[in-house]
Amino acid sequence: MTQRFSLFGFSTAALVAAAMLGASPARADRCDDLAKDLANQIPGLKVGKTVAGVIYLEHPAVTQASLGCASRNRTNDVFASTDKKKPAETYYEFIGTAAALVFTIPKPDAVRGAKRCVSRTNLIRGYNIDSRYRKLDVHCTVAKTGVRITMSREKGV
Repeated sequence: MTQRFSLFGFSTAALVAAAMLGASPARADRCDDLAKDLANQIPGLKVGKTVAGVIYLEHPAVTQASLGCASRNRTNDVFASTDKKKPAETYYEFIGTAAALVFTIPKPDAVRGAKRCVSRTNLIRGYNIDSRYRKLDVHCTVAKTGVRITMSREKGV
């Protein structure tokens, strides 16, 4: 028994193979691109490991910093902490610049939002504050061990 190969079947298989071979090469994740942009724009910033959707960053002005990557149920966020109860201006400059680049807002607005949140912490309001400034969600914690600020944006914005 002889088998016939139809011209239609052969051309379809060739098209599928060509499509698979001609597919675009793998591209880096959007969050990795964002981390590289941050490293290019902020002097002294080094990009560290990526663990569970969080890219760890190193900078002289902060003790810890990270860039949280967006997923189905969360947006990007920028986190920075320092071990000083009264952070230096370079700390605010770092988190302001990072938030401005990640969320595409003016840098003075991001710096002011961070300073505003820290200045609102006190004995009456508490030392763990959530605030909103210029469409940014700013969460800051002030303790004896230092200051921690997380800036993010709502998922729908």
